Amino acid sequence: MIFRVLASSLIVASGAQAQDLPIFDAHIHYSHDAVEQIPPKQAVELLRQAGVTKALVSSSDDDGTQKLYALAPDIVVPALRPYRRRGEIGTWMNDPTVIDYVEARLAENTYFALGEFHAYGDDIQTDVLQRLIALASQYNLLLHAHSDAKAIEQIFETDPDAIVLWAHSGFARPEDVRALLRKHENLWSDLAFRSDQATGGRVDPAWLELFREFPTRFMVGTDTFAPERWYDIADHAAYSREWLDGLDVDLARNIGYANAMSMLAAVQARR
Repeated sequence: MIFRVLASSLIVASGAQAQDLPIFDAHIHYSHDAVEQIPPKQAVELLRQAGVTKALVSSSDDDGTQKLYALAPDIVVPALRPYRRRGEIGTWMNDPTVIDYVEARLAENTYFALGEFHAYGDDIQTDVLQRLIALASQYNLLLHAHSDAKAIEQIFETDPDAIVLWAHSGFARPEDVRALLRKHENLWSDLAFRSDQATGGRVDPAWLELFREFPTRFMVGTDTFAPERWYDIADHAAYSREWLDGLDVDLARNIGYANAMSMLAAVQARR
């Protein structure tokens, strides 16, 4: 099973340093331009060299994800992005052919998530988003949403039982992230493309308070939104391990790896 991991992979021995932690990178893209510039074998090697033992991978189009999954099913957790090309980010929610594409891919392959997709505010009320949320429920999939707080609220209004990963924690302030996490128990947050949570290896006090209140809800991610970002995966893993080293062992393990595994377990439990 894709997320079955030996207990030894999840447990950090007493006294171990965070730099020894496995990393679950919860925000990886391998889109058509990345496939052209970084061959699949090289991409997998970059993940392994960084010590990324699991990665939630999506791509525009889906072929990139499938290429990586075929080479590294032990690492890749496949997600289906509703974009066929990069230019669809701002238009997809009003394009009914997107649903045809998503339904066809769901019929052909196995996924654990839909997304990462961009949707804000009342975008959730479009026919395309409503259908996407329904498909997530039908196929028992996580929704990886690059959204503002209003859109997250509307996702849960549409489907109170949805499982949602909030991309970039909405680029929101800690207090605003806290408000949504308190309200929705099936909401997780990734920290992709953020650095405000820690500087120079020191965790920001407001974020530290939030991590301690919700020790099982946060996870790290690189966000390889452009091909060159693939060469940042190792540096980002090192950066993550550096600031995780300032946390207690259990919390570091959770954010670095275990929370993402628990999120996938919640998805799997519905199947």
